[in-house]
Amino acid sequence: MNPLLQAATLTRRDLLRRSGMGFGMLGLAALLETQDLLAGSSPDAMQERRGSNPLAPRRPHFAPKARQVVHLFMNGGPSHVDTFDPKPQLDKYHGRPLSRPNLRTERKTAGAMRSPFRFQRYGKSGIPVSELFHQTASAHIDDMCIIRSMVAEVPNHEPSLMLMNCGDGRLPRPSMGAWITYGLGSENQNLPGYVVLRPSPKIVVGPALWSNSFLPAEYQATSVITSDMKVDKLVANINNLFLS
Repeated sequence: MNPLLQAATLTRRDLLRRSGMGFGMLGLAALLETQDLLAGSSPDAMQERRGSNPLAPRRPHFAPKARQVVHLFMNGGPSHVDTFDPKPQLDKYHGRPLSRPNLRTERKTAGAMRSPFRFQRYGKSGIPVSELFHQTASAHIDDMCIIRSMVAEVPNHEPSLMLMNCGDGRLPRPSMGAWITYGLGSENQNLPGYVVLRPSPKIVVGPALWSNSFLPAEYQATSVITSDMKVDKLVANINNLFLS
């Protein structure tokens, strides 16, 4: 057969099959499998393959209304009693010793201290908000959900951080991001399903806050430190030491 004619009729799939001892077909089969495009794929077989991929996208129990969720956790942010959670009892007992003198805190407790900021009610919901967030409350308070039922046994940073992100103030448990990735998988199979952006390598508690704990390693977060925005500083080993 004329080599030029043969080259003209060689399809991409033929090229993958005939060159390199056919190893290209292995990659093609893997790509087709992830998209359920293999010939003869039955629904049972497709479901079995999804079950074998720990990061395969999974349907939630209920149809979601939100398309994206951005979770911002402010380590060391402003106090709840100065923002969205007024405490009338602090006004009543301001400057006086607490009724529980042996309250477990990081430092010795002198007495109650009220918020220095004034609260007022906003919107149709009438939610009281500090004057610090006057503009936010005036424009958006009826679209916000304020939760005031959260309780910590120890009012210190480390156990509170663990409680917020892992559900337990003492024992290591899978973080919220690890559980979400475990339950929903990832729509992008070429990137980590769980990424944590942190502004500094020095974070209180640290990796335990985004740990997979007893879940499989696939659900451990990829931590990205954003203090230096150079790409080779953001992502480890992104450059090859031997190739351009």
